[in-house]
Amino acid sequence: MQNVSPFHIAIPVHNLDECRTFYREILGCQEGRSSDHWVDFNLFGHQLVIHYKPKTEEVLHTNAVDGKNVPVPHYGVVLPWEQFESFSEELKAKGVDFVIEPYIRFKGEAGEQATLFFLDPAGNALEFKSFRNIDQLFAK
Repeated sequence: MQNVSPFHIAIPVHNLDECRTFYREILGCQEGRSSDHWVDFNLFGHQLVIHYKPKTEEVLHTNAVDGKNVPVPHYGVVLPWEQFESFSEELKAKGVDFVIEPYIRFKGEAGEQATLFFLDPAGNALEFKSFRNIDQLFAK
């Protein structure tokens, strides 16, 4: 793959301090600029910004994929295979409660990938994944 430009995503959180700790301590994101209403993080080379928003009652929406309930919306990063494996082990060791435990999709097929899902303390869904062959990122 060619070099990819970093993406920017801003997400709502109802507890800035709790989410700041989660992204820094659990996910290992380096903290950047901040104010009393938002915090920038380096999420594997991408810019993630958490913005304070008062808590509202929202139901987690899911779609069925591979017989699993995939949270929608969600965001995350495609990692190299070895990095995904070590990252998923770190998350397990830190006691992350997975919505969908790490598993392999499309085993032996085009687009074979490892994936996992979990929620941040504000209920935002994250998916991290990895492709056995990154050249098959968009394979049919």
